Amino acid sequence: MSQTHVHSEQQPPYAAVGLIIGCIIFGLGSLIVAHVEVGGFAMSFWRLAISGIVFTLLAVLFKQRMPDNISTQNKSKALIYGCLSGAFLGVDLALWHESIYAVGPGISTLLNSLQIFFLAALGYIIFKERQTLVQLISLFIALAGVVLIASPEFANNNHAAYGFITGIVSASMLAASMTFIRMTHQAAPTPIFILMQRVSLGGGLAMILPMLLLDGGKILPNSLSELGWIIIYGTVMQCLAWGLIAYSIPKLSLALTGLLLLSEPVAALVIDYFWLHKPINGAQWTGAMLTMFAIYLGSLKPKPLRQNTKLRRYRFFARFYRRR
Repeated sequence: MSQTHVHSEQQPPYAAVGLIIGCIIFGLGSLIVAHVEVGGFAMSFWRLAISGIVFTLLAVLFKQRMPDNISTQNKSKALIYGCLSGAFLGVDLALWHESIYAVGPGISTLLNSLQIFFLAALGYIIFKERQTLVQLISLFIALAGVVLIASPEFANNNHAAYGFITGIVSASMLAASMTFIRMTHQAAPTPIFILMQRVSLGGGLAMILPMLLLDGGKILPNSLSELGWIIIYGTVMQCLAWGLIAYSIPKLSLALTGLLLLSEPVAALVIDYFWLHKPINGAQWTGAMLTMFAIYLGSLKPKPLRQNTKLRRYRFFARFYRRR
């Protein structure tokens, strides 16, 4: 049975709980970023470097390796695509961190969640995937939501433009990273720990030069406490949260997955408002709700037509064109 046809009674409740917990942990990660005085690119480097060590150990522990029946050319493609996915993920994380510094965890995480629309665009350009009317409508709803969020922020925050630009561009980078993940699996089936090891390696290497150029003086943690938080950020947020999400998504319907994934920006907004005391007015809350509703709509996939329905439509159009 396809993922779009999973009935609610067949969806294990622990999968939904695991997905929510994973998203909330991601939201809590933005709180660490906001309090550790390390540059955005350096924070991205440390997160990926630490997770790379963890995934390497896990790959060795579980004795994962590439299948023997894969050609050397396809293995090389899978390696390159995996590292490119990591490079885009590194830029995504760095820009998301910069956005957090500028406009706070809540708005930056919400902007980063717009990756669903960039992913749809890349799917159309690269994989020739058609977009539904609902997905196109959701894009306009999201734009309206972002405008409502942005207007008060631009009036009260001198860093708003930078925060919104980096947040939205980070979403495009995340979509590119996910696209290369898909291309990696198309080139060769890659075990999960090896894949995440390559993603972490590619991202960490890609961050070294921009970190040295842009984060001078803010590369290393200033205390043992900050070092501890960075280690937690690299292990818990990158490894545990991703593990929970990757484990839970295949066990849930796409509709429920899209809805539950919104718990990440919701958690970040709640943290931003109640914990960090960021002022968020009624228009921005409305914009946030509209944007999250649009993200949910954009995440829905059309149900595949039954074969007889396709055949009936084909015959109808064939008769129509014959009459002309």
